[in-house]
Amino acid sequence: MKKYLLFSLVIFLTACEAPDPAARRAALHLPPEGFVGDAAQGGALFVTNCSSCHGNNAQGTEQGPPLVNNVYRPAHHADFAFHMAVRDGVRQHHWGFGDMPAVPQITPEQTAHVIAYIRQEQSKAGITR
Repeated sequence: MKKYLLFSLVIFLTACEAPDPAARRAALHLPPEGFVGDAAQGGALFVTNCSSCHGNNAQGTEQGPPLVNNVYRPAHHADFAFHMAVRDGVRQHHWGFGDMPAVPQITPEQTAHVIAYIRQEQSKAGITR
């Protein structure tokens, strides 16, 4: 019984020290709750930060894969995966282009705009799920 009580107390105290939801979102490289990415802003950010590897309109280059591809459909690579890729980089796993480095200059909000742009381009290509 003492072990159960001690364990419960530890869990309770740990929960009291948990960061607030906004801090957790920031640590995960996510924009504030309710933030909606804008594809038009994302297109401009994509050109500046992503197109050198992922190509015009996210069609890929010799340096990086096409993001308008069924591999990156929302059901396989959720938006969270893109946030993690920007924050941490990505080890090569679907293609032979090498690892993607982190892109630390892009904020979570900017990343959400880029994701909105990528999803728009995917939708235009018939990639929706």
